[in-house]
Amino acid sequence: MATSAPRDHDTTERVDRYERERIVERPAHTPPASANVNVGPTTATVARNDPVWTVTRVVTLLFTVLEVLLLLRFVLKLLGANANQPLVSGLYGITEPLVRPFQGIFPEPAGPPALDLAALLAVAFFFLIAALVVALVRAITANRGTLNP
Repeated sequence: MATSAPRDHDTTERVDRYERERIVERPAHTPPASANVNVGPTTATVARNDPVWTVTRVVTLLFTVLEVLLLLRFVLKLLGANANQPLVSGLYGITEPLVRPFQGIFPEPAGPPALDLAALLAVAFFFLIAALVVALVRAITANRGTLNP
């Protein structure tokens, strides 16, 4: 009597996949290739949106410069830069009015101020203000653009 190996019973179902092919019939007459050229916006549309683009770029540039100055202040204070050095002193003098409204929100540490939380709050605040101004400019000009075709 021969012993047979136990037979594995595969209980998984086989799924046959059929890929469908979509056949697209093209018309016998095709228009010339020049008819399929996409034409960009007219010069009137570009001229109308040009001030919007300029305002948003100027606002973004201005607030980005302020944010970079505030981040430099944060990094210099974090690394314990010498406040008597003219460059560091000038940066602290320029950014002090921007940071002053945020000072005192969180308690200052007892030791030397290594972590300038007021500068980080100012960066976040100016980022949100810049985004708000850009969104308002775009919203106001978009509404005016749809009313005057």
